[in-house]
Amino acid sequence: MNQGNEALDFRLLNEFQRDFPLISAPFEVLARQLETDELEVLASLRRLHEEGAISRVGAVFSPRRIGASTLAALAVPADRLDAVADEVSAHTEVNHNYEREHQWNLWFVATAPSQSQLDQLMTRIADESACPLIRLPLLEEFHIDLGFDLSGRESASAQAARVQRRPAQLPESAWQLSVDEQRLMAVLQDGLPLELQPYVALAERAALDETRVLQLLEAWLARGLIKRFGVVVRHHELGWTANAMCVWDIPDATVSHLGEQLARQDGVTLCYRRARDLPSWPYNLYCMIHGRERTEVEARVNRINRDLALQDYPHQVLFSLRRYKQRGARYVDLGIARAEP
Repeated sequence: MNQGNEALDFRLLNEFQRDFPLISAPFEVLARQLETDELEVLASLRRLHEEGAISRVGAVFSPRRIGASTLAALAVPADRLDAVADEVSAHTEVNHNYEREHQWNLWFVATAPSQSQLDQLMTRIADESACPLIRLPLLEEFHIDLGFDLSGRESASAQAARVQRRPAQLPESAWQLSVDEQRLMAVLQDGLPLELQPYVALAERAALDETRVLQLLEAWLARGLIKRFGVVVRHHELGWTANAMCVWDIPDATVSHLGEQLARQDGVTLCYRRARDLPSWPYNLYCMIHGRERTEVEARVNRINRDLALQDYPHQVLFSLRRYKQRGARYVDLGIARAEP
């Protein structure tokens, strides 16, 4: 972050990860809260984006509300890892791709418009890589991407929200988008234009008007299609470099109860249940813990295991080593936005 604007940068990154204003001049609202002007806010956000501290300002969509998605992993020989990672990242459907410390060493998330298209993609990746592949679709979410407190201390409101949360039920089928929704989705995937009137610019790209864009965004938030709307930070660039995926093999009868408890633990940034892929991968309960130091994360994992009596279940901790790709998921082809209204 730029030293001269460090305080402003931190507040922009930390305080506006959700509840971004859905009005014609949203940056004016931010400027009033920050006691500055909207041109300074825009300049800071543009710089933070160029520096890689934020990936975008915009929507984080709820999993499986649109299309189909899965977490997957490959077991790649070390001497082929970079080449295979590049092949996987080249697929537009892949939005996250990481090396982790494990025999299953290349972990990626893929999203496609339909389950059949996702299945085809998984087959292509397995064939291209010539490596064993496991697929771990989401079954139940307990705490997913509600923002990330960069101070390392959750606010009272965030703590209350964590305690009050209940597991969200996944939809029986994906949301069927109207033509207007497809156009907006296509241009929103990369985030809001960092302009004084971003919704006007977004509307022009989607061949809609600003009022319609704001109506759709409000509806998506109300129906849970959008998980949160605001600044999407990139943790690694901000010093949170010790990131671990923790997994446990929990009996199906008790996994939901333990998942609720795990989601409430201090330091847990994501928590969910996924399908097993037997016999290769028996684990069904997951959480992510982000930290600045590996020892800090290990201490949190040990405390969670002790406090929730999870140490007696088979479990593993997979630290991230390299990030090959990280961006928002693509749900709609950009060509749709260019269609005639």
